[in-house]
Amino acid sequence: MLLLCYSKCGTCKKAKKWLDDHGISYEDREIKTENPTVEELKCWHEKSGLPLKRFFNTSGLRYKDMKLKEKLPTMSEDEQYQLLASDGMLVKRPLVITGQTVLVGFKESQWEETLL
Repeated sequence: MLLLCYSKCGTCKKAKKWLDDHGISYEDREIKTENPTVEELKCWHEKSGLPLKRFFNTSGLRYKDMKLKEKLPTMSEDEQYQLLASDGMLVKRPLVITGQTVLVGFKESQWEETLL
């Protein structure tokens, strides 16, 4: 299992603690220094079944500074993938990738249902 997090993110810290408390092993990847690639994002997006917008960190400063709320609706999926791959801080976190599924964000009930 791959876990993409930002080390200074409080939600990511909670997610790691939850995984550790449940004895779930994972490979930890720092999203700020090791951005997801366009290919990874496309694969994870398809596997997740979620709208691509859910992969954006809509509460992040970069998202707001770039006025992406207004811009995303007019951008193609390819443009959105390129944007997400250009800066890990634009990506919603934590991201959990397993062989079967992709979880975006930390919702304890969803994680329990999917990972336990």
